[in-house]
Amino acid sequence: MTLPLQAATRPTFWQISPLGKAIFYYLSAVAILVFLVGVYGRFSRYARASEDPFPRLDDLPARVVTAAGIVLSNQKQFDRDWVAGLWHSFVFWGFLTLLTGTTILGIDMDLYRPLTGDSFFVGDFYLSYSFVMDLMGLLFVVGLGIAIWRRYGVHMDRLWGRHTDSSDHLLVWSLFLLGVGGYLTEGVRILGTSATRDVSFETVSFVGWTVARAFEGAGVTPELATAAYPAVWWSHSLLALWFVAWVPYAKPFHMLSSFANVLTRDEKAGVRLPGVPADAAPEEIGPNEIDDFSWKQLLDQDACTKCGRCSDACPAKDVGRPLDPRDVILDLKRYREERDAGEAGEMPIIADGGTSVVDSETMESCLACMACMDSCPVEIEHLTSFTEMNRRLTESGQMDEHAQDAMMNVFQHGNSFGDPERKRPDWTDELDFDVPDAREEAVKFLWYVGDYPSYDGRNQEIAKALARVFEAADVSYGILYEDEQNAGNDVRRVGEEGLYEMLVEDNAAAIQDCEFDRIVTTDPHAYNTFMNEYPEFEACEWGEDDVFHYTQVVADLVETGALDVPTTLDYTVTFHDPCHLGRYNGEFEAPRELVDATGCERVEMPRNRKDSFCCGGGGGGLWIEVEEERKPSEERLREAVEDTKAGSGVEKFVVACPMCTTMFEDGRKTGGFEDELEIVGVTELLAEALNDGEVAASA
Repeated sequence: MTLPLQAATRPTFWQISPLGKAIFYYLSAVAILVFLVGVYGRFSRYARASEDPFPRLDDLPARVVTAAGIVLSNQKQFDRDWVAGLWHSFVFWGFLTLLTGTTILGIDMDLYRPLTGDSFFVGDFYLSYSFVMDLMGLLFVVGLGIAIWRRYGVHMDRLWGRHTDSSDHLLVWSLFLLGVGGYLTEGVRILGTSATRDVSFETVSFVGWTVARAFEGAGVTPELATAAYPAVWWSHSLLALWFVAWVPYAKPFHMLSSFANVLTRDEKAGVRLPGVPADAAPEEIGPNEIDDFSWKQLLDQDACTKCGRCSDACPAKDVGRPLDPRDVILDLKRYREERDAGEAGEMPIIADGGTSVVDSETMESCLACMACMDSCPVEIEHLTSFTEMNRRLTESGQMDEHAQDAMMNVFQHGNSFGDPERKRPDWTDELDFDVPDAREEAVKFLWYVGDYPSYDGRNQEIAKALARVFEAADVSYGILYEDEQNAGNDVRRVGEEGLYEMLVEDNAAAIQDCEFDRIVTTDPHAYNTFMNEYPEFEACEWGEDDVFHYTQVVADLVETGALDVPTTLDYTVTFHDPCHLGRYNGEFEAPRELVDATGCERVEMPRNRKDSFCCGGGGGGLWIEVEEERKPSEERLREAVEDTKAGSGVEKFVVACPMCTTMFEDGRKTGGFEDELEIVGVTELLAEALNDGEVAASA
């Protein structure tokens, strides 16, 4: 006999006595209360921290929509690791579906039935519900199976570290047992109830049905299943209630803190850094104690899932420097929790040697490349915390001595070389034309040349090439000559906020004395700070739409026909994305278009665009000497000649950043790549193509 469709449903609290049902509801209330108390404790802790300098809850509806899109799509989980994205999507959507399904059942039992005397948990609704729950539950279990295999089977390095603890194991195994336990409970119920009713419709619960048939094949009778059901049900229910109560107190809290972190993120975090209050005393600059961090920085710590993506992406860690971005965030979190529990005494947050939460060498290793932030699936803003700690080192007189020397040079001479200001424009003397002075005539493009193209011999060649390109395009441009000073991007990131603000004032005054349409920079570091940070100061009257990197301007000249680049070059080249141009500011195509315009055959680096590997020069890396197994520049050049499609056939390594030029020229010598490839700037390729075109035309 086939059961009528409208009777298709399942018994709730089957084989559970009224007393057992009452106990279950009591324990559910306790679990929810413990959960709420824990959540309140977490968020009330943030209230004791410092205010965050940036608005975090402005335009809240738009923030909610954007955060929901990021979280629900799992887009950050797929970045750099599609397998992780896949299993996390299975687990995320499986968990969300099971939670929703449990909520629906509760609404039917505890609200709809008492109010109407009827149930909507029947017929088509029940059959659809059962199929979806079984399908998504299966994905949930499969996803957790993949996660378990990666953690314990292949033992992925990035999933393990000094902060790995019992909560990491409990989380993955408790969720897995919840998923499997749900199917065991369902299978036992289907088999047990088959003794008293037609359960043929339960085939829609295809996993539970399969489990029931497996039990039956193993010799389990409906009677035995009926007798065993209460024990199976209670095991599953108690585990679920324990998990609910446990969420705010350990790693599962990331299910809440991650969304909160994405919701309150600063879209320009790291690209722009918070300033220091004008009335702040030296001892108030940078964190002396844990509550000197802002509430958002504490939320960053709680949102960390220990996934290790930042560790894998960090170039400093890759080359053996004493920095692991994950460990820094978790060291701060552990210290805070131990302090709150009275298990740790006062100690400096950061210091040069001795006992501190974070050692100065760790922060000095940071290249401010933002690979950690780009790879983080929960939008942790590592660089803001790191910069705050660098400021503390600076204010306490513990900055690296080589960085101190560079800062003194910048303070006294406006450049990190310590050369006289009057020598800044000397590179123009070897050109066979005069470079216009933007202080004396109106120009379309105010070209900020920068320290390295002005004072470093190798980079001067790149500056000369760009000047020739501008001349060939017959554009209106000019430079500031000796009135130009260091832009300050990396000065700020090593912690010298006061000097940075002085540079902003001086550069802004010089620039605003000129008449121009656009600011054009040679250096992506200057491009970043002029575009994203200078406009926040009252001294500046330009906006982010007024600042360009030279590759953007020249690419536009090529596109509009103002500059005709002959396709005369036949080199096999690869292009390195500068961190401050690409990952920081999303410009990837302009330099590639220019390289392609010369006729070169361009092959991509395996790590390219926003996944590019830092040259090692950012964040003061040009000035600070750090012990390392190999230099980031050496690793990058090795990648070029070994891992690209062309391999050893790569003739030229193309760069669009003066700091990159310096670091890679050094790495080319120290890494033994002098006979394998040449370091060239994009402008040098363009100038060569233009020159070859002129020679061909004259012939």
